[in-house]
Amino acid sequence: MATKPQPTATTSQASAAAEARAATRVTLIGMILDLVLGVIKCIGGALFHSQALLVDGIHSFSDAASDLVVIAVMKVSRLEPDQGHPYGHQRFETLGTMILGATLIAVGGALAWDNLERLFVDTDAPLPEWPVLAAALLSVVGKEWIFRYTRKVGLAIRSELLVANAWHSRTDALSSIVVLVSTLGAMAGFVWLDALAAVVIAVLVGHVGWGFTWRSVKELVDTGLPEEELERLKEVARTTEGVRNVHDLRSRRMGHNILVDVHLVVSPDISVSEGHQVGMQVVARMRESLPDIAHITFHIDAENDEQGRPTSLQLPSRKTIQTELEACLSRPVSPGRLRLHYLRNKVHLELFVEDRGTGPEAEALARAVHSLEQHPWFGSLRIWHGPD
Repeated sequence: MATKPQPTATTSQASAAAEARAATRVTLIGMILDLVLGVIKCIGGALFHSQALLVDGIHSFSDAASDLVVIAVMKVSRLEPDQGHPYGHQRFETLGTMILGATLIAVGGALAWDNLERLFVDTDAPLPEWPVLAAALLSVVGKEWIFRYTRKVGLAIRSELLVANAWHSRTDALSSIVVLVSTLGAMAGFVWLDALAAVVIAVLVGHVGWGFTWRSVKELVDTGLPEEELERLKEVARTTEGVRNVHDLRSRRMGHNILVDVHLVVSPDISVSEGHQVGMQVVARMRESLPDIAHITFHIDAENDEQGRPTSLQLPSRKTIQTELEACLSRPVSPGRLRLHYLRNKVHLELFVEDRGTGPEAEALARAVHSLEQHPWFGSLRIWHGPD
C-alpha cells in the first residue's frame, strides 16, 4: 500500500498561508462593513420609526459576529496536518459551513415568521420616513458588493465556508430590500406588500442555507463522489499500463480536498517494485483527471479478491515453508532463491537451485515435492536450475 507523495511542506504551507490571508482580508472588510451598516440602520430605525430597519441593523451585527467565526475557522482549517489530524484540518471548514448554513435557515425562518404575523395582524404604528429608504439602499449596495467580492475570493481558494459566508452577506442585502419594499408600501398605503415580499425572500434565504447545510452533512458522514466521477477514475486506472482490473474504489471529501482509496490488480509475476510503480502511474493520472484529489492510497493485488473465496489467513508463512524445504534438502535456502505466490488460497513456489538437479540433489528435490504435496495449501513448485 502506498500514498502519492504530496508537494513539499514549504510549498504547501506557503499556499495555505496565502489562502488564509486572502480569506482573512475579505472577511475583515465584510465585518467592518457590517458594523458600520449595523450602527446606521439601528440609529436610523429608532429615529425614523422603522422597526424593520432596526431589526435589519441587528441582523448586520449578527453578520459581523459570524465573520469572526469565519476568520477563526479559516485559520484553523488551513493548519498543516499533525499527529492528531494526519489528513489536515479541512473538516473544521466543513463544520463552519454547516453552522453558517444553519444560521441562514434560522434567519430565513425568523424573517418568514415575523412577516407572516405582519400579514395577518394590523398594527398601528408611525409611518417610516424617507431616511429609512436611504439607509436601506446603502445597505443593499454595500452588501451586494461584499457578496460578490467574498464569493470571488471563496471560489478562487476553493472554500465552501467563504462562499457560504458570501451568501450570508447577501441575506442582509435581501432583508434590506424587504425594508425598501415595506417602506415604499407603507408610504403608498399597501402595508401588506412588504410582508408578502419578505416571506418570499425568507424562503429563498432558507433554501440557500439548506443547500450549504446538507452538503456539509454529507461530507461529514463521508459521502463519496458522484457516480460519474468515480467511473472516470476507474477508467483512468483501467487504461493505465500494467493494471488488469480495478475494484474497491472509495472516495470522500475533506473540505475542498478529495481522498481516494483503490485496489489495483496487477500480474502476480511482476516484482513488488514494479507493482508499486504501476500504482504511482495510476495516482498521477487520477490527479490529472481530478485536480482536487489530495491523497490517494492504493493497494496492489495479485488477483481480484472480490471474486471467489476470501484469502485464507491459515496459509503458511515464508519461514514455515522455508524450514520445511531446508529439512528436505538438508541445506539452507537463501530467501533470494525462494519465491512464493499466494494465489487462489494456494501457495505456488519457485525454487532456484545451482546445479542441474542430478544424483543426491535430485533425490532431495523429490523428497521436497512429496512433502509439499501432503499439504492442502500447496499449489505448485517450479524449479529453476543454473548458477544464476
